Amino acid sequence: MTTETIGQRIRRTRKALNLTQKDLAKTLTEATHGSISQWESDTTTPSAKNLYDLSIALECDFVWLLNGGKKSNIAPASLKSFKVPLINCSQVVLLNQPEKLDDLPNIEYLMTSLNVSKGSFAIRIDEDSMEPEFKQGDIVIIDPEIKPTPGEFVVAVKNKNEAAIFKKYRELGDNQFELTPLNPDYRTDSTVDKQIKIVGTMVEHRIFRRKR
Repeated sequence: MTTETIGQRIRRTRKALNLTQKDLAKTLTEATHGSISQWESDTTTPSAKNLYDLSIALECDFVWLLNGGKKSNIAPASLKSFKVPLINCSQVVLLNQPEKLDDLPNIEYLMTSLNVSKGSFAIRIDEDSMEPEFKQGDIVIIDPEIKPTPGEFVVAVKNKNEAAIFKKYRELGDNQFELTPLNPDYRTDSTVDKQIKIVGTMVEHRIFRRKR
C-alpha cells in the first residue's frame, strides 16, 4: 500500500477547498506561491510553524497533516485566516501607495482570525505614551474601514510626512475630536488647532510574555 506524503495531503485538501496555491500562500505568514508548489511536490518539507498555519488554513488536523493515518485528540480549528503587514509608525504614510509597501525589505506579516477589511495592518508599539495599557513591544491590528467611537484606540497622522500616532479617540462635537495618551506625561492632540487624519481603528491588541 502506497503511503500518502505530506505534500499529497496538502494538495488534496487544498483542492477540496477550491483554493489555488496562490490563495493558500496568502493565508500563511511565512510562505509564497513557490513554497506551496515545493511542499506539494515534496521537494521541501514545511516547518512545524508552516504545518500549524496550514492546518488552520486547510481546516484539518495538524497531526493528520503531519503523519497521515494517526488521529489527534485535538479537534481541528475551523478558522478563516487573514494576513496583515506588520509595519512601523513611520511606514503608515506608505499605505496610500501599496506598491511602495510591497517593496519594503523583510516585511513581516501576522495572521489574524478576525474578518478584517482590505488595507488592514499591524504596528508594534515603540514608545510609552499609551502605558500602562499598551507597552513597548505590544502589537495592535488596525482596520481602516472601521469608524471609531468614543473611547476606542486609533492610528492617525498629523502631517503628510510625519510618523503616525496611536492614541485614544474622544469626540468634542461639531465634527471635532481629540486624541489622548494614557500616559499623562504626553500631550493631547486636537483637531481644534491642527489637522489630523484618522487612518484606522484598533481591532486587536496582542500582549506578549513579559519578564518582571
